[in-house]
Amino acid sequence: MPKEFSVSLSKIVDSLHLNKVFTSENYDNIEINTAEINRPGLELTGYFEFFDNKLIQVLGNTEFSYLGRFGAEAQKMVLDSIFSFSPPAVIICRNIEPSNIILESAMLHDVTILSTEQNTSDLTASLVHFLNKELAPRITRHGVLVEVYGEGCLLIGDSGVGKSETAIELIKRGHRLVADDAVEIRRTSNSTLTGQSPENIRHFIELRGIGIINARQLFGMGAVKTQEKIDMVINLELWDSKKVYDRMGLDNDYMEILGIEVPTLTIPVKPGRNLAVIIEVAAMNNRQKKMGYNAAKDLLRSLGMDMDDLGETPKVVIDKWE
Repeated sequence: MPKEFSVSLSKIVDSLHLNKVFTSENYDNIEINTAEINRPGLELTGYFEFFDNKLIQVLGNTEFSYLGRFGAEAQKMVLDSIFSFSPPAVIICRNIEPSNIILESAMLHDVTILSTEQNTSDLTASLVHFLNKELAPRITRHGVLVEVYGEGCLLIGDSGVGKSETAIELIKRGHRLVADDAVEIRRTSNSTLTGQSPENIRHFIELRGIGIINARQLFGMGAVKTQEKIDMVINLELWDSKKVYDRMGLDNDYMEILGIEVPTLTIPVKPGRNLAVIIEVAAMNNRQKKMGYNAAKDLLRSLGMDMDDLGETPKVVIDKWE
């Protein structure tokens, strides 16, 4: 069963710069474990058949305009009904001043009231984006994540194959380090994986023979990045003379990570090969493929070969990370 994650309400308030109008007694212990939020609609008419009291409630001009059509007694009855379900928090947008009826109902049912100057659409987008990131399924895997020409390249391979040394060379060539040794991977959407370093080892790199260095202190702020989307996986392995490596680039290999298939390359390592330059070329070539250009297919066309005779390029999932 997938592990469920949560984020504290106080972290949401601090991250989105929300104002605290009234805080419940258990404010510091409130945890949010769903990325969904709710703008009361039918609930304002008294319909609560599918009301989910685990969702943060958001009120804006539309909700207040509707409530304003009723007298104080009717408003109190509707708000008491909503607050009686004890939602984790109610956020009021556009710095609308909460009425005494709202405050009294919040105090009666011990529900946190927050406010923001943002309009409802902006607040909703920011809140959902933040929750999707914080509650995303995640795994931590051994590897190095670097940004090369805007492409997030996850370097994997056996310990000692040269991942960290390659990352240092890439940094010296103007690219950026995201994580070394441990990469925390999150599925932030149905098609996107984002990688970052655990906070306690962020920006540190281990180099055998030298020890631990801090890439940010040594190379400057421009040499590091907090997080990056994972666009491709590069598997570094010691050269095996008995193994046949891809020399055309027609085959499509993928690695499945948290249910998302990521393009994967296997690059053999041996003395004399400049891995940093090879990875730069791999990153640029991967971007071209995403834009619809494949150099190997272009070469075959120039040689007069019919691409239809080759059939569909095989798709191989070589591994899975759950």
